[in-house]
Amino acid sequence: MPIVAIDRLTKSYGQTPALQGVSFDVEPGEIFGLLGPNGAGKSTLMRILMDIIRPDAGSVATFGHPRTRDDLDRFGYLPEERGLYTKLTVIDVMTYFGALKGLTRTDARHRAVEWLAKVDLPHVVPWRIDRLSKGMSQKVQIAATLMSEPEVCIMDEPTTGLDPVNVRLVQDLLIERRKAGRTTMLSTHQMSHAEALCDRVALIHRGRLMVYGRVDDVRRRYSRPEVRVRVLGSLPAIPQTAGAIQGPDGGWRVATQAGNEPADLLRSLVAAGAQVHSFEPLLAPMEDIFLSVVTEAGHEPLA
Repeated sequence: MPIVAIDRLTKSYGQTPALQGVSFDVEPGEIFGLLGPNGAGKSTLMRILMDIIRPDAGSVATFGHPRTRDDLDRFGYLPEERGLYTKLTVIDVMTYFGALKGLTRTDARHRAVEWLAKVDLPHVVPWRIDRLSKGMSQKVQIAATLMSEPEVCIMDEPTTGLDPVNVRLVQDLLIERRKAGRTTMLSTHQMSHAEALCDRVALIHRGRLMVYGRVDDVRRRYSRPEVRVRVLGSLPAIPQTAGAIQGPDGGWRVATQAGNEPADLLRSLVAAGAQVHSFEPLLAPMEDIFLSVVTEAGHEPLA
């Protein structure tokens, strides 16, 4: 049973469509990537899910039933628009956010200190918010969102503005959530992050669902029929190949003919006497898929 079920969501702002009949499910315990270029409709969908705005049509189900206000107490939300009370201390702001999620003041303060240590900011506990750098502020808000250990956490571009070290730190925190059986719904236009982190993805463009499925399945679906192979000596000529290019390392990038699977090519290479040292089907990176889908859709008229 999906933990979140989005069914035919539609939303327009005046004459501008933001979502056009979007449907997908989010499974318990997964990291789900909501992908798309700026203005695709990702933030609108997340705001609808959190009941901040209402759709024109369609529905949202959570935990196996139509979403209720009580369900939202089991959610964490990091919105696109960041905001902290700049004249208060970090510990007081985080304690307040914890109390909003039902934690006692004592428990909230304890968790705030614990989570600030997890994001490598134990020293900022007594600081005022306006003393924080942009990256520090971002990590404080991530810690404040995760400290209540929500069953479902919705995060809109959580790593924007973070350096590579802190991007990895945030990714590790989300992986910990997955190991604990908690669900994260992650909006991003960083395709490499989605490829490395997400179990399944939905790619939205111009308010429409363009791609949906497990990351590996999506990559296979959109990949060209190519393999990377290393053999001893020259590459034998076999009928399953549509072309081959040798790289500087001596390996070959081989395109297979339509209708032939990589396994067919491997069998033919062995039958032709090739000593195969390595053989790897090539999957398109998510960035290439993103660019391909968005570019093709860019030539289509808006609904």
